[in-house]
Amino acid sequence: MKRLFATICTSLALLTATAQSLGTQTAEGAARGTIEVKNPFMWTDAPDPDIIRVGDYYYLVTTTMHLFPGAPIMRSSDLVHWETVSYLFDEIKDTPRYDLQEGTVYGRGQWATSLRYHDSTFWALFVANDEPHKSMVFRTDDPAKGWTLHSRLPAYHDASLFFDDDGRVYVFSGSGDIRLVELEPDLTAEKQGGVKKTLQLNGRPGGLHEGSRVVKHDGMYYLLCISWPNTGRQEIAYRSKNIEGPYDSKVILKSDFGGFPLAGQGTIVDGKHGEWYGIMFQDRGGVGRVLTIEPCSWIDGWPMLGTLGDGKIPATVTLDGTCECHKTAQYAVIDKDYQWNHNFIRGDIATQSGSLTMPGEWVTLRTSLLANNIYDARNTLTWRTWGPTCSDTIAIDARKMKDGDCAGIAAFNGDSGVLTIKREGKKTFLVFTEENVRLSDRTKAITAVDRKETDRVEIPSSKLKDIRLVMSGDFNPKRDIATFHYSIDGGKTYRRIGTDYKMIFDYTRLFMGSRYAAFYYATKETGGEVTVRL
Repeated sequence: MKRLFATICTSLALLTATAQSLGTQTAEGAARGTIEVKNPFMWTDAPDPDIIRVGDYYYLVTTTMHLFPGAPIMRSSDLVHWETVSYLFDEIKDTPRYDLQEGTVYGRGQWATSLRYHDSTFWALFVANDEPHKSMVFRTDDPAKGWTLHSRLPAYHDASLFFDDDGRVYVFSGSGDIRLVELEPDLTAEKQGGVKKTLQLNGRPGGLHEGSRVVKHDGMYYLLCISWPNTGRQEIAYRSKNIEGPYDSKVILKSDFGGFPLAGQGTIVDGKHGEWYGIMFQDRGGVGRVLTIEPCSWIDGWPMLGTLGDGKIPATVTLDGTCECHKTAQYAVIDKDYQWNHNFIRGDIATQSGSLTMPGEWVTLRTSLLANNIYDARNTLTWRTWGPTCSDTIAIDARKMKDGDCAGIAAFNGDSGVLTIKREGKKTFLVFTEENVRLSDRTKAITAVDRKETDRVEIPSSKLKDIRLVMSGDFNPKRDIATFHYSIDGGKTYRRIGTDYKMIFDYTRLFMGSRYAAFYYATKETGGEVTVRL
C-alpha cells in the first residue's frame, strides 16, 4: 500500500509540475487566441525535418533528394500556414548523373539538411549523397533572398550543425555510432587538433541510430536521434553537461498513429511565448513521410513529447495564433511550389510568368534530347501530393507534338501510374499505363522499365488544343489510390480512364512519396513542343 501511495504521489507530482510548466503559456495563449491543428499536421512527403525559430518566423527544411531546385526553405509565423521562400541550390553538377547521364541520382542528392541561425547569419549543412560524397554548407542573411555555397566538407550522414556559446562549432553525425567533429570557426574545414570522437551514449540500442539534431537548453546539451528497426522506430534524447559526453538517454517518443506504426526523426523548437514543440516524421505509405507535431514538455530536464509528455502523437495540437479559419482543427497548409526531376535544361523551358519553381499558369516544354520513358525524361515538372485526399488538373496544348512524343500527368514514383498523350504517326491517343523502374545499385542507372497498358482512347485532331488531365489521390489509411480522368471539351465533361492505381513507397529506388508529375519527352525526334497549363 505504501508503494502504491508513493507511486500515486509521484504521478501527481509529475502532472502538477508539467501543468505548472505549461500553465502560464496556456493562459497567455488563450488571451492571444489559438489555432487547432490536426496530425499529421503536414500530410505530405517532408522527410528529415529541421526547424528553427528566428524572431517571429519559423523556418523548416526537408529532404528532396533528386529534385531541383533542392532543399526547400519554408517559412511560417504560426506553424500552420507555410510558404516556400527559397531553395538552397538550383542544381548540383558533381557528376553527370544529376543530369540523367551515365546513371541517375534517384533517392540520392540532398539528404537531411541541418538548419541553424548564428550571429545574424542563417546556415545550412547537408550531405550530397552521391559521388564525391561531400557535405555542402550554405549561408545567407535572409532565406527569402537566396543562399550562397560557403564550403565543402567531408560527408556527414544525417548531420546536426551546432554553434556553442563559446564560439566553437561542431557537427554531430552518424548512422550507427554518433560522431562529434569540431569545425574551424569559419566553417571551411575540420579544425586541426579539434575534437573528433565517437560519443559515449549510455543506453544506446542496437540497430540503426541516426537523424541527429542537437539543441542546448539550460546549460545542457541534448542530442536527439531515432533508433530502429530493432526497437521499433522511436525518438531518443541524450543529454550531457559536457558536449563531449558521456550522454545519458531517455525515450521521448514511441508512438503509432492513425493506423501506421513508424514515427520518429526530427527535432524540437521553442515557440514565441516559452512553449516548445516536437516535429517528427511518420512513414505513411504512398504519400511518403509526413510531419507530425507534438507539445514538448520539459519534465525533470527531459524534452518529453506528447500530451503532458506521454510519448504519444496526439490527434490535435493547440498552437498560439489568431487565424479564424482554424477555430476547428485542420491540417497545415503549404503553398504549391514545383521542382524538376533532376537538373533541368533551361533552354527547353519557357514560362509565361513567374519562375522555375513558381512558373505561373502556363509552361512551355520543348525537347532537345531523346528519352525512353518517364524515368529518363528531362524537364519533368513535379509537385507534392497531399493527404487525406488531393486532386489536381493540368491542360495540355498538344498540337506541336511530333511522332513518338509523350506528354501527360503521373502519380510519379518508382512505381507510377501514368496518363500519356501519345503521338503515333498522325494519330494521337490517351494511354494509361502502370510503370515501374529498375535501377542499378552503384550508379542508379535505369536497367529496365516494365509497362502495363490498361486503357487507350483516341483523341480527334480537332481536340488537341485543350486536353485536360486529372490525377486524384486518396491517402486515407489502407487506401493509397490514384485515379485519373480526362476532358477534351474544355472541362464540360470528364471521363474516367484506367483502373485504380495503388501507390507505394519504396526506399530502394526513388525513396520519396508519390508526386504529381507533368512530363514531356521525345522518343523518335527532338524539336516538339507542348504548352502546359498548371
